[in-house]
Amino acid sequence: MEEFYTGRVVHHRIFGTGKVVRVEGERLIVNFITSGVKYFTEAEAETELSDPPQQEQNLQEQAMDLNILKETIREILIEEGLAGIIPLAEKWNGGELIMKPGKPGMQEKAVPIDVFFHKIVMIRNQLRVLEQNINGSEKLTDSEKVNFQQYITRCYGSLTTFNVLFSDKKDWFVGAKKD
Repeated sequence: MEEFYTGRVVHHRIFGTGKVVRVEGERLIVNFITSGVKYFTEAEAETELSDPPQQEQNLQEQAMDLNILKETIREILIEEGLAGIIPLAEKWNGGELIMKPGKPGMQEKAVPIDVFFHKIVMIRNQLRVLEQNINGSEKLTDSEKVNFQQYITRCYGSLTTFNVLFSDKKDWFVGAKKD
């Protein structure tokens, strides 16, 4: 599978042009422009995927423009606090979350703490996007916006338990303030 690598532009007779997004052992994941993500075994990839036709060679130029666009979007998301690297508190590096059932004989589940932390950060980011969409909505009245905002604030409050995982206090969840 050496001929297939992440970033390679390929062509499929049905799905059209796409880009290899990941090679996992003997499985290839390709994101096609018009058909979306498709999975191929090594044998399927070798028989079904080829270089794009000559007229599609300009994809390299388009990809460069796309990379500039992606970088710009990344910068905006980081600036708005919706993306970026949120560091896990150092004491948790390499740790795992172990969930132990209360019922005897049941198997416990261990999850790497960095995976769990990533999911918590994603919840926070999605709540922020929801908050922005509510505040920017032209169809909601001010009282509806306030009502929805209170639900989001309560969600943040419920998630404050996980603040212990964050390296930086500025990344913490903050619920409603007590007067």
